[in-house]
Amino acid sequence: MAMRWYVVQAYSGFENQVKRSLEERVIRFGLQDAFGQALVPTEEVVEMRDGQKRRSERKFFPGYVLVEMEMNDETWHMVKETPKVLGFIGGKADKPAPITQKEVDNIMRRVEEGAEKPRPKVLFDAGEVVRVTDGPFKDFNGVVEEANYEKSRLLVAVQIFGRSTSVELEFYQVEKA
Repeated sequence: MAMRWYVVQAYSGFENQVKRSLEERVIRFGLQDAFGQALVPTEEVVEMRDGQKRRSERKFFPGYVLVEMEMNDETWHMVKETPKVLGFIGGKADKPAPITQKEVDNIMRRVEEGAEKPRPKVLFDAGEVVRVTDGPFKDFNGVVEEANYEKSRLLVAVQIFGRSTSVELEFYQVEKA
């Protein structure tokens, strides 16, 4: 029987603990041949705090752990009886359905992209009102005209002397109004 990826629901905030517990239990029960890897999908995000760029990790699926495994009664019970595990997602309660290889590939690609180029913690949309928090236009309000996520820059229309003027700002120089 081939290994497939399954989604396990865990208590929110305990995903990494569940991953560690599963890995320890696999070894304790001698089921290394039936299990591949366990994964808590995360991406790196950048935010400005106290004028400093800070990197942190954000889970894309809070409350879920992906597990590569062969599904049988023994492995099913081992996962279900792991502390802080609520159960499997998809299929029936006693016969969970694996996720497709396409879904796995998309998740893996997103994890790799998140490690290579961190995303901003806050996303901006055109037409959104923002407040400038840094630079010569500090304390001005403006409307986002364009967001460039590759360069982490925004084009913001700011009212100066009654006229709308477009200025280019870094993500860390603005906050949502």
